[in-house]
Amino acid sequence: MKRMDAEKRLAELRQILAEHAHRYYVLDDPLISDGEYDRLFQELLQIEEKYPDWVTPDSPSQRVGGAVLDKFEQVEHRIPMLSLENGFDDQDLRDFEERLLRYLRREEPLSYMAEPKLDGLAVELVYEEGVFVLGSTRGNGIVGEDITAQLKTVSSIPLRLQNSSISRLEVRGEVFMEHSGFAALNEQRAQEGEPLFANPRNAAAGSLRQLDPKITARRPLRFFVYGVSQPSLTGCTDQQKMFSFLADLGLPVNAHIRYCPDIETVIKRLAELTAMRHDLPYEIDGMVVKVNDFSLQERLGAKARAPRWAIACKFPAVQATTQIMSVEFQVGRTGAVTPVASLVPVDVGGVIVSRATLHNGEEIERKDLHLGDTVLIQRAGDVIPEIVKAVPEKRPAGAQVITMPERCPVCDHRLEKPEGEAVTRCPNPHCPAQRLRALVHFCSKSGLDIDGMGKKSVEQLFALKLIQDLPDVFLLQYEKLASLDGWGEKSAHKLLEALEDAKKPSLSRFLAALGIRYVGEVTAALLERTFKSLEQFIAASEADLLAIEGIGEQAARSIAEYNDDPSVQQMFARFREAGVHPQIAVQSEEKLPLSGEVLLFTGTLKLLSRNEAKKLVKENGGQITSGVTKKMTCLVAGEKAGSKLKKAEKLGKKILSEEEFLQMLKGEAAE
Repeated sequence: MKRMDAEKRLAELRQILAEHAHRYYVLDDPLISDGEYDRLFQELLQIEEKYPDWVTPDSPSQRVGGAVLDKFEQVEHRIPMLSLENGFDDQDLRDFEERLLRYLRREEPLSYMAEPKLDGLAVELVYEEGVFVLGSTRGNGIVGEDITAQLKTVSSIPLRLQNSSISRLEVRGEVFMEHSGFAALNEQRAQEGEPLFANPRNAAAGSLRQLDPKITARRPLRFFVYGVSQPSLTGCTDQQKMFSFLADLGLPVNAHIRYCPDIETVIKRLAELTAMRHDLPYEIDGMVVKVNDFSLQERLGAKARAPRWAIACKFPAVQATTQIMSVEFQVGRTGAVTPVASLVPVDVGGVIVSRATLHNGEEIERKDLHLGDTVLIQRAGDVIPEIVKAVPEKRPAGAQVITMPERCPVCDHRLEKPEGEAVTRCPNPHCPAQRLRALVHFCSKSGLDIDGMGKKSVEQLFALKLIQDLPDVFLLQYEKLASLDGWGEKSAHKLLEALEDAKKPSLSRFLAALGIRYVGEVTAALLERTFKSLEQFIAASEADLLAIEGIGEQAARSIAEYNDDPSVQQMFARFREAGVHPQIAVQSEEKLPLSGEVLLFTGTLKLLSRNEAKKLVKENGGQITSGVTKKMTCLVAGEKAGSKLKKAEKLGKKILSEEEFLQMLKGEAAE
């Protein structure tokens, strides 16, 4: 792949992965299988490995989990809850050990703990003096949602630990739902006319995100512990002893966790779990493998989004064959045209599947798909599967090749496919499909989260032409709403109250809700930290945006072009007239030693490892940068510092020795 094509593909992958991660972690409504997501993620990692300078803070490879829902209080994890790198077969596990041995410069084999990978929701439980005082979701890995009241209803979570002498213990584990409980819950929902949950994982996540803990209490939730944030507090020297320690505290430990003296035993255990997975009373989608020794874990450290000392080996996807009946071309809010296949319904791993995304024209061509084709599909816990391949031998005579349309199926505008991109787009900003999708996004949980403005309500109001553009949402009138089918006075009054509450969103939430291309939650947060008002954001030039650490050329260009559009300027004016005034998030009053500092380390440090130094910066309120930029405030120079030191001196940046850096951590100013 040429460099220019690789850069365009990387931007496309980041957008696709961010959107699907949001649907999985926040909406609990996935559209693609785990296998397809993993394939796209591996493709992104390969490009970033080849071009490491292109890695940005908002890349999916640098983050964990999904967005935080504003309807819950936010909880900052004292130590981040990292994700895990994935493996898929025996060779991946052997390669994993080889990487560890090279990093440790060690020849003797390592021992491991192998744990079933539950398909549930990761949570953190905080115990103070043995009492459960705070519970939260993983969220984005740094900040989660406070669901203490909901977690207290999970009977397998002890409210008080047994014989605990640790003043504060942060326990981490997985909340899940057993098959029997899931079936009973869906049966009850069917009787009550409520929509069914897609799978046990979505049911567990949805149950914990209920604002009313009484609803959570009626759901059959379970919990297994898998670790703590700071193993050193427990006095345990390895993972095996840790599980015994946690069990002695009264925390539930999975009975299928095994100690493995070497990697070949790990591989044997993976085969055992694969064989027994369907006999277990709950869903597992793989096996987590961790280096057993905590001192080795400490030496191995972590990369941006995952520890080096652990890997999640996924089970092979469940497969089945079916037939493509027809293809629908859906237009998204950014104009992307996505082909979606209707399939002859088929049971895939216990779930009836009838639809599958075909992604784009290049994917259709690569897999040589025709209408009427018999196809092999696979899923790994999700409803929407991946089409693996067609079976040409069973193709009907005269079967029509599936091709992308030349004109938009909604507005009839000629479609465009930019060179080097895989996605076909409708360039018409007034396309009704795009406007409707933009409105749905704006009102959704990933937008302003307006209670009463779900997808069906937005579609109804759009069809009646009561809303056509984003500001119209805040101009809805009580009389018209109350007279609509399915509404009434109570619903109309409730919506107007919700709209009034939504008029002062955080600036980052408002910007993410607008649906600007390349502006997701991470980029929106960067913008909020830089601009102190919506007016400052609107007035920012492309050069101003490029100066922000973490915002690349594509995002900067997209934002600048968006703000320069006369129709967008008119839209912002209408928002102001409607009384919409985004707010800057209130910053914590706590002043840490490195608050406001952006540091870069170069050269060889004598007293600290590079990972230890970076960890100290983050724990003390500072930020890390990988290059000399305008935003950088300090450069810490070790031995044999080179070009970065010269560049920092030329820009007049503060230069610190390692000793001066350590003084700063104590609150002592470096001269």
